Amino acid sequence: MIEELRIRDLGVITDATLPLGPGLSVVTGETGAGKTMVVTAVGLLLGARSDAGAVRSGAKS
Repeated sequence: MIEELRIRDLGVITDATLPLGPGLSVVTGETGAGKTMVVTAVGLLLGARSDAGAVRSGAKS
């Protein structure tokens, strides 16, 4: 089970750590908060193709 998700320099997210508990985890937030980037990060973790355009501008790596 994935217990925590850390996202850095992806879209609007500079650095975020999301603790995930057992059961269902729900991502909610205002428009532009980065919900799609969280889903994108999970997709990348599972092997989805990456897009260089999704990397935050000015990221070192």
